[in-house]
Amino acid sequence: MNEMVKLPTGFGRLWTAQTISSLGDGVTHAALPLLALTLTRDPMALAVVTAAGTLPWLLFGVLGGALVDRWDRRRTMWVVDAARAVLLVIPAAAAALDVLSIPLLAAVAFLLGLGGLFFDTAATAYLPDLLGRHPSLLERANARLRGAQTAASGFVGPPAGSALLALGRAVPLLVDAVSFALSAVLVRSLPAVPRPVPQVRESLLRQARAGASYVFRDRLLLGLALRPAVGNIAFLAVETVLALFAHDRLGIDTYGFGLLLTAEAAGGLLGAGIASFLGRRLGTGTALTCTAAVEGLAILGLAAAPNPYLAGLALAVCGAGMGATMVLGPSLRQAIVPTHLMGRVASTSRMLAMCAAPLGAILGGWLAAAYDVRTPLYVAAGILLSMTAVTATMTSNRRVESALRDAATTPGPGHPEPDGPIHESAPESPQPVGVSAR
Repeated sequence: MNEMVKLPTGFGRLWTAQTISSLGDGVTHAALPLLALTLTRDPMALAVVTAAGTLPWLLFGVLGGALVDRWDRRRTMWVVDAARAVLLVIPAAAAALDVLSIPLLAAVAFLLGLGGLFFDTAATAYLPDLLGRHPSLLERANARLRGAQTAASGFVGPPAGSALLALGRAVPLLVDAVSFALSAVLVRSLPAVPRPVPQVRESLLRQARAGASYVFRDRLLLGLALRPAVGNIAFLAVETVLALFAHDRLGIDTYGFGLLLTAEAAGGLLGAGIASFLGRRLGTGTALTCTAAVEGLAILGLAAAPNPYLAGLALAVCGAGMGATMVLGPSLRQAIVPTHLMGRVASTSRMLAMCAAPLGAILGGWLAAAYDVRTPLYVAAGILLSMTAVTATMTSNRRVESALRDAATTPGPGHPEPDGPIHESAPESPQPVGVSAR
């Protein structure tokens, strides 16, 4: 019966806004490095532009979550998107006037990443309030959001960005600016939701630390946070050498490599689509354990693949596991984390994942250089399977069900926060006040 409950009208506008914005992101994701390539062939300069977009999560991830927990989430989303629309006009004008530079592109990438930090965190915190923290609605909503994001930013956006760049260096930037402006208008029209009424006045740094402590002191939250963090180490180790592996071991050319990545994205769409079904049939905890194991086994299959076809199948299976995980995990977090902590909990987990990614890239490069191009894939598979074994009990069905029961008895978003520092009330295992997450 739960799965038959209709999504509210406001969700359609949120879905449309995020789809349009994701399309623009895909355009810029392809166009920005290509724009940089028109200015320099220095690999370090190109790396600076790429790295600049990830720095905000590393520098301000937890503090950003604390700010989002203080601010109106809907207003945060539309103001950020409006600001990003204006921001992109600057490099577009610079490109049209032929004064574009690497420092300017790096600064734009950094500010776009900072905007993404605030928008993504606010959207994650807003959705459970919009849907009343209804578990099955959250799974369906996240499946649709994830599927649209994958299709727009993974399939349509990048080739569109490359094609638009041929029309002029400013064109893809202006298209992304328009996408942010449209998203801002749609988000501005979303229904308002009650805001928590904080009664404890603490410094921003103390509140940020309390949110991080809430994650690390709860086994379910910690288990859910470890999945993307450890997973990023493994996946970046694979991604770092994937092009070389495809060329040297599978004999795949540039066009074939694009098809290989498309297979992974197609698997991601499938995984997002069946996530709710898996959660209902297996229980969310068991489903998450199974998808993690599938990812590890798929990477193992990729390492051993004797031809491009089996390699593509392995990547599609891995993508399906990742797609399902990225629906089930966030949905669970949104269902059980108290609304006044949602921004900090989400940003803490995201920051852990972002910090882990460079480690994976370094690990993959070192293993390939020291041993063989297949070695990073085998090691990544071992990391994923070991992580699955470690976190299986941390995210078991019993813990998930206990956390959902506790969340159902906690006050709604309009109720005040409990007295005293937040982190002192955070239990070590799922208990009242909604403990858990992605």
